Amino acid sequence: MTNKHKTKIIAMLKKQYPNAGCSLNFRTPHQLLVATILSAQCTDERVNLVTPGLFEKYKTPADFAGSSIIELENDIRSTGFFRNKAKAIKESSKMIMGKFAGQTPNKMEQLVDLPGVGRKTAGVILGTAFGKAEGIVVDTHVSRLSQRLGFTMEKDASKIERDLMLVIPKKNWIIFSHLMIFHGRSVCKARKPDCGNCVIAEYCPSAVI
Repeated sequence: MTNKHKTKIIAMLKKQYPNAGCSLNFRTPHQLLVATILSAQCTDERVNLVTPGLFEKYKTPADFAGSSIIELENDIRSTGFFRNKAKAIKESSKMIMGKFAGQTPNKMEQLVDLPGVGRKTAGVILGTAFGKAEGIVVDTHVSRLSQRLGFTMEKDASKIERDLMLVIPKKNWIIFSHLMIFHGRSVCKARKPDCGNCVIAEYCPSAVI
C-alpha cells in the first residue's frame, strides 16, 4: 500500500466519522486519567456510568489521594479489577499531589512514572487532554485494524506504534487512533468485519467483498 493510499484511508475515515474522539467523559486531565485507568478491560459506556458519581464525590486529585481504599474500591467495583484500579488511582493521585503540586503532568516521561499509567494511558491523556502528539495510542482496535490494513505486521503494541509512527503523518497521530476505534466498533469488528459496508474496503488488503 502506498503512502497516498494511507492518506486516502485517513481522509475517508475522517469524513465517515466527523465526530471521532475520546468516548470517555471528563472535564479535567486528572478526570481523564482516572477514567482511562477505569477503562482497562471495561467498556467506555460502563465507565461513563460510573464516573459522574465518582467525580462528584472525589472532585480533585487530593480527594482521590486521601480516599479510603476500601470505599474507592466499592465506588468503582462495577468496572472490574477494582482493587488494582483503586490502588492505581489512589497512588497516582498521591504522586500528583506530592511531586507535581496537584497538576496532572503533560509530559510522557512524567506520566508513565505514575502508578497504573503505561504508555497507552499516557498517550490518551496527552492527546485528548493536552492536544500533544507524542505517539500513537494502540489499543485492541488500533492493533487489529492496523494489521488488517497492512500498516504493520507486528503483534506487540510498542512495535505496532513504532511502525505506525513511520507511516502516519504526525498531524494525524491523535485522530488516527480515534478513527480506528470508531471504525473497529461499528464496521471492522473482531469476529466478523462488515467489509460490504466498509468505506475503505477498496484499499484494504484484508477485505472480503
